[in-house]
Amino acid sequence: MATEDKNRATAAAILPLVGGAANVASIAHCMTRLRLGLHDRSLVDDEALKALPAVMGVVEDDTYQIVLGPGTVARVTPEFEQLVEEGREAAPAPAPDDAPAVSAEELAAQGAAIRAERKAKNATPFKLFLRKIANIFVPLIPALIGCGIIAGLNGLLVNLEWLPAVTPALAAMASGFMALIAVFVGYNTAKEFGGTPILGGAVAAIIVFPGVANIDAFGQTLSPGQGGVLGALGAAVLAVYVEKWCRRWVPEALDVLVTPTLTVLISGLVTIFGLMYVAGEVSSAIGTFADWLLSNGGAGAGFVLGGLFLPLVMLGLHQALIPIHTTLIEQQGYTVLLPILAMAGAGQVGAAMAVYFRLPRNESIRRTIKSALPAGLLGVGEPLIYGVSLPLGRPFVTACVGGAFGAGFVGLFNQLGDTVGSTAIGPSGWALFPLLDGNHGLGSTIAIYAGGLLVGYVAGFVATYFFGFGKDLLAEFNVSQEPAPSTVAATGGTQTRPTTPPGAPDSTDGPGSSPSKAPAGV
Repeated sequence: MATEDKNRATAAAILPLVGGAANVASIAHCMTRLRLGLHDRSLVDDEALKALPAVMGVVEDDTYQIVLGPGTVARVTPEFEQLVEEGREAAPAPAPDDAPAVSAEELAAQGAAIRAERKAKNATPFKLFLRKIANIFVPLIPALIGCGIIAGLNGLLVNLEWLPAVTPALAAMASGFMALIAVFVGYNTAKEFGGTPILGGAVAAIIVFPGVANIDAFGQTLSPGQGGVLGALGAAVLAVYVEKWCRRWVPEALDVLVTPTLTVLISGLVTIFGLMYVAGEVSSAIGTFADWLLSNGGAGAGFVLGGLFLPLVMLGLHQALIPIHTTLIEQQGYTVLLPILAMAGAGQVGAAMAVYFRLPRNESIRRTIKSALPAGLLGVGEPLIYGVSLPLGRPFVTACVGGAFGAGFVGLFNQLGDTVGSTAIGPSGWALFPLLDGNHGLGSTIAIYAGGLLVGYVAGFVATYFFGFGKDLLAEFNVSQEPAPSTVAATGGTQTRPTTPPGAPDSTDGPGSSPSKAPAGV
């Protein structure tokens, strides 16, 4: 089957299981997930969705999220959007006889209850703020990855003194986006906070304008790019509030002239004579602290960061690290934190392999692990987390232990002077190899990162194999999930669906089965 046909078939299989085109309010996607806003959550068939071969799992948060994996989600989403549009156009207008039996008041109350229930989940102000921050930076990840890989390729060619006529062009391709990243951050920030995106980008563009080098603020001469993405973030948020204030007070007849002018003028002046200096100091402090932390507490700091990262992901708090990663990439050319945090995925892989050997009779879980392991090796952790370790409980804890040891290994070499960094955010596992960079050559950097992965795999496996299962857990889960032959014979050759222990992935749930209301954030 052609790739386009396969992607369209996947989209066509998903659409009726989420209630059809009429039930879809919004469509978006991130690195691995198709994110849907739904009118009526009760119309979704979770089990049928998880049984689709292309679906690795489902997660319910502020949106309904279907895990498809990197690459696949970017190809399925346009097909899904087209099917939804076609479905809406083909839907006939409801006849008077089709009117719902419930009253308008009852329908409104039902909708309000559904919205309230949805918002109540993980709807603390801090988590909502972090979600907005993630929504600003996640759309930038493809460009960061592409430019990061080109930067790595260019560095390799320069070191080998190959193709000297080509390397300047590659350097321009790799650096162009990073030179203007503040503009993109400003645009996305204004869009996310409810302002006019282009005004947010216009104000943020002041930060990278070469002419700011002629301006003095706080006794210092400003430099282009000072404050970086943090300054752009603050400038765009300020622009949104100025714009909203203008919309309330400026007469409609003058709005088109006055509002954008005041927005850029007021926000621009505050950015130049305040935010650029403050954000620059904060950005410098972030870089200094990251270097100090790994130089002085490398192994210990790595152990703590790697061990806590999976719980942070489950709580959605890892989103707070995205601006920090981006700031470090902007300052130093790479983030030293991502290779350390990526070890959490290695611990998860090791734990899953131990579960596979500790549950030789549970064909259901073993099939899930075999299907999800390749994605886990490439840094896509949802199938193993939600389909294996988290439902089992203790293996999730021992997976964190594996991640801690792997991260401690990488942190130790950082402490010894061998810095390991990533030129982009997003990938982890084996997928991070093309993005690695450091201060002692690519070979050394790759060797240290590979060593960390190996330590994470082994530590996660050992911790899970020996400490991940108690007698009760083994007695409950180390049993066959397939129907006995006598059951098949008694039903005339028709197999009945086996009973799955509570918390275990269902054997029909596909490779990435997960609880329909599992925490979000990977």
